[in-house]
Amino acid sequence: MDLYEHQARELLDHGGVLVPRAEVVDSPEAARAAAERLGGRVVIKAQVKTGGRGKVGGVKRAEDPAAAELTARRILGMDIKGHTVHRVMVAEPVEVERELYLGFTLDRAAGRFLAIASAEGGMEIEEVAAHRPEAVARIAIDPAEGVTEAKADEIAAAGHLPPETAGTIRRLWTVLTTHDALLVEVNPLVVTRNGAIVALDAKVTLDDNARFRQPPWDGSADGTEARADDPDPTRESLEARAAAAGLGYVKLDGQVGVIGNGAGLVMSTLDVVAGCGARPADFLDIGGGASAQVMADGLSLVLDDPDVRSVLVNVFGGITACDAVADGIVRALDTVTLTKPLVVRLDGNNAARGRAILGQLAHPLVHQADTMDGAAARAAELAA
Repeated sequence: MDLYEHQARELLDHGGVLVPRAEVVDSPEAARAAAERLGGRVVIKAQVKTGGRGKVGGVKRAEDPAAAELTARRILGMDIKGHTVHRVMVAEPVEVERELYLGFTLDRAAGRFLAIASAEGGMEIEEVAAHRPEAVARIAIDPAEGVTEAKADEIAAAGHLPPETAGTIRRLWTVLTTHDALLVEVNPLVVTRNGAIVALDAKVTLDDNARFRQPPWDGSADGTEARADDPDPTRESLEARAAAAGLGYVKLDGQVGVIGNGAGLVMSTLDVVAGCGARPADFLDIGGGASAQVMADGLSLVLDDPDVRSVLVNVFGGITACDAVADGIVRALDTVTLTKPLVVRLDGNNAARGRAILGQLAHPLVHQADTMDGAAARAAELAA
């Protein structure tokens, strides 16, 4: 689960990492009031789960409370890479002397964590690593040992960070381990003009498999409900519903709902939809042995997404027989009023029987296609 910046900031603050004073608001008037409390001059930052906000105007300085209100009015409601801005963070400005990069991430292949440090912060670390790999240090962390004082000094030296960042390095590691995070990234980590080490921006990804141990970051103890204060409740509630139903679902930012059986087939379908000039609205894998009920649950979920304009079901029958998929579609349409076009491509085990079932349904919004390319093109056309 990716956290919004203000949530990540809260974790760092509780972990002893210096962060600017800030408030999260959802209206221009509240932004003005927050700026008044924070001293007048502030930075207004869009709260969305994507990078590159500054490049598109999602991060702006405001010189006084009136400017803060005007700036928040411009940023609220913006679309940033498919994410609508529902809230902004109003933060006190920091006088920056130097920008650094520091992060911890899970190295799955090696079965350990990796510290990444660079004296060139404020830029996308992928760009720095691609063009100047020597500027990015990668230091393996033994999970059993953790980040000791000596290891923190090693990380700082390898990344050419000031020695005084060692304490912040250890505190960030504590944040990662305490909250079962897969990623803790601070970019930029800055040295202020008075010598303080401050985290200006942070990204944190929590391990979904450990949600039961992290009730503060969920609306319920079992982690199946969306946070009540989440600025993007639709995304969180759909993913929570999918988790409760045992479906492999990820909400994306397009308009074509995608359902398939098997992660590889679904990924391929996403690519084909994108190749047709449309954007997928989700990744939904009903699994290799899905029943009609699973198909019905998945279709109902995708149809409830307000961003979806058309749905593409792409199934290659194996363990999951195509007639069972067709039965699931019919069952779903018994309880859900279909108001969006549904394109179905069935191939493999019992495909002819499945197509016949859908043909007998004779629903005006249900379309069938013989190939994946044809189905994706039709779904893209219908979503346009």
